[in-house]
Amino acid sequence: MELVSNKKMILFSGRANPELADEVAESLDVELGQVELKDFANGEIYCRFLESVRGSDAFVMQSHFEPINKHIMEQLIMIDALKRASAKRITAVVPFFGYARQDKKGLGREPITARLIADLLTTAGANRVVSVDLHTGQIQGFFDYPLDHLTALPILTAWFQENLDIDATVVSPDAGRVKVAERWGRHVDAPIAIMHKKRARTTANATEMLEVVGEVKDRACILVDDMIDTAGTITQAAELLKERGAAEVYATATHAVLSGPAIDRLKNSPIEKVVVTNTLPVPDGNRIDKMEILSVAPVIADALTAVFEDASVSEIFQGENEQM
Repeated sequence: MELVSNKKMILFSGRANPELADEVAESLDVELGQVELKDFANGEIYCRFLESVRGSDAFVMQSHFEPINKHIMEQLIMIDALKRASAKRITAVVPFFGYARQDKKGLGREPITARLIADLLTTAGANRVVSVDLHTGQIQGFFDYPLDHLTALPILTAWFQENLDIDATVVSPDAGRVKVAERWGRHVDAPIAIMHKKRARTTANATEMLEVVGEVKDRACILVDDMIDTAGTITQAAELLKERGAAEVYATATHAVLSGPAIDRLKNSPIEKVVVTNTLPVPDGNRIDKMEILSVAPVIADALTAVFEDASVSEIFQGENEQM
């Protein structure tokens, strides 16, 4: 008797960022899988898949967006349900990986929550994880199975190549982003500069810009980071760059977290344009005139196709996704 392989891809979406999931499904030329998700009166989440997933290659897409704990739990419950319904392989697609900034102990008696999220995904039943521009590369080491690390670098740099018409300098807002700035510099053919930043050890989201090292006078300065949260770092850096003679200042990041005072800070800053992606949804109230939102759906779709076909994800990015 000859057995015929009937490999099937099914993409499911949680409720955090359905617009991105729709775009990915369209790029893949597939319909989103049918799933019922609802909340009980006490806040518990109910999940039931409305189609057979037995033997399938199932992908569960969920950005860890506010309310972040609810959306993380929702993804875990979806993965658990797929495991119990006999999906052959379950891939957690996490465009924005929650709790990634707590990837090591900075002070005594602190948790390492990036590792905790990794353990939760594993326990739930994930066999693989796909994520975009992790906060630090070491998070990949928290998994005992493959993590495909994607990058929005080609999408973001293409925008600047098309829209800048004066000499540019790529600026790292702190020492931790220097390697990222160097990669940007290669793509847009620009030198780099580095901001010296001191962060308060005991106060969240509090920073102080001290100095900038590099050529910025009369140039278009591109501030690059993985995320914009409260926008304190990026707006302070922009003000200092203008003080040092920068002709124009741009800010770019993969993840538009945009918490608390972020929008007001960006509105009132000297930043010409804020270029981000849609790994996280940007509500209409946070969409300001100086913001440009680019879609990462084609990048994610290409990666999911490679995973499904057991092909190389790194080849899509010519190895750029492996450098942090």
